[in-house]
Amino acid sequence: MKYLQGQNREQCYLFPVSLDDAVDADNEVRLIDVFVDRLKLEEFGFRADHVENGRPAYHPSDLLKLYIYGYLNQLRSSRKLEKECKRNIEVMWLLRSLKPDHNTIANFRRDNPRAIKKVFRETVKIATYFNLIGGTLIAGDSTKLRAQNSKKNNFNQKKIDRHLEYIENKLSEYEKALAESDGDKDEINKEIDKQNRRKKGYKKLEQQLKESGQSQISTSDPDSRHQITRNNITEVSYSAQTTVDAKNNIPIDYKITNANDKRAMGEMLRRAKTILRHNDFTALYDKGYHTGRELAIVDQLNINTLVAIPPFSGASHAPDLNYDVEHFDYNPETDTYTCPQGNTLKTTGYWHVAKNPNGEIAYRFRNYTTPKCKKCEVRPLCTKSAANGKQVRRSEFAVNIENNKKRIQKSEKLYKRRQAIVEHPFGTIKRQWGFSYIITKKGIQRASADFGFTMIAYNLRRIVNIVGIKELGKYLKNILLVLCSVITQLKLFLSQVNQIQYKTIKTSVMKSSFPCRLIKLNFNATGMRF
Repeated sequence: MKYLQGQNREQCYLFPVSLDDAVDADNEVRLIDVFVDRLKLEEFGFRADHVENGRPAYHPSDLLKLYIYGYLNQLRSSRKLEKECKRNIEVMWLLRSLKPDHNTIANFRRDNPRAIKKVFRETVKIATYFNLIGGTLIAGDSTKLRAQNSKKNNFNQKKIDRHLEYIENKLSEYEKALAESDGDKDEINKEIDKQNRRKKGYKKLEQQLKESGQSQISTSDPDSRHQITRNNITEVSYSAQTTVDAKNNIPIDYKITNANDKRAMGEMLRRAKTILRHNDFTALYDKGYHTGRELAIVDQLNINTLVAIPPFSGASHAPDLNYDVEHFDYNPETDTYTCPQGNTLKTTGYWHVAKNPNGEIAYRFRNYTTPKCKKCEVRPLCTKSAANGKQVRRSEFAVNIENNKKRIQKSEKLYKRRQAIVEHPFGTIKRQWGFSYIITKKGIQRASADFGFTMIAYNLRRIVNIVGIKELGKYLKNILLVLCSVITQLKLFLSQVNQIQYKTIKTSVMKSSFPCRLIKLNFNATGMRF
């Protein structure tokens, strides 16, 4: 039986194959190359300067290309990327055979979280150019990404107290054994010294916890927090907040935090308003974002936002559901409630304070009561309180909560689209790519850089899948051609004018509608910088 035969490894070729010949014309690595070359990295904050003496540094564009290629191909580890530089023909072509070591690669990601965020924004601009961003309907949500910090290395006061109590019990046992022992006591003394060292370590952690002012601390990744991921499952993790446009499920914003969703919606909507440059859009959020304070921000921003209403807990219900608070009518003119029996509930005007588990003030509220409740015949159906009778609590954000309820009732079908919009990126990133954890450690900024590259890779992959690699490559190459043409013509023109004419031209160009909106020109006395 015949088989296909490979070529002789020792064979020399008269016309050797170049790296460029080894990479197909429609290979996506060429797209990465053009995409990064069109970016103004110095304006983004990447460091492009280096000292003349000593070994030359790697240009930020080369390391940025390497990372984008890596994340697009599910390679995040700096050591794996280092290995690819030596064996992967596509990476060799992309980096022109440069071989940075893993420390250089890792330091680039560590040092440039803000600049990486600006690269992500460029992908949003490209999506906008191809009309992939609708800007009329967005959805927001978060996902938990495991941190490089085990549960054992996360401590709160309760956990520290439990360890200290265990150590004290062990020390008592050893001291008792030491007093009763008549033989060799070296082993017991060693155990006592061991427990004292552990005790000293936990005391140090307790001091760090008090100084931090936080409810918990993590030793491997200080900014990570022990959070509920789903149901009753907990992990030491970060929370990735995202805002996704509904037209093609493309994220337009992200933020890494170490807190839950309770106070995230307002800030993300402010940022969405800035990115879209208008507030004429609808935003969808799940019940985890339903807090009066955040809904008040929504009304201040004048954004049509639909937030799912969480169900009442069992303790909040009346014995008979027909006497729940939602069946009490509020009169804003008299600031009173009317119960289903027709009795009027009034308030003393005193503002009470509700606090979060960590002691922070969550909101203020007023209590509404009526003396007729004590003798009411349906009291057993209305309240479980034997002493005070029915009390209706009205939050300072009650109007905002009611406004959201009206919006939900008006657009219930629209809200049902939320999950299909915002979960699309999470499904791709966590299930298909396996990026269910943060690969960096030692801080939230490094975690943000890691997730930033993930978002860049997702947006580029999404745009390529919709538009096509040839169309996107053509667009990026045209930008480079325009840049080169404009730079050449303007430099030639400005070299022929004197300083007085130059200032006049500078003023007129800045005031005019320049033909290439993608170029920002910075004039100076000697020329131009792009």
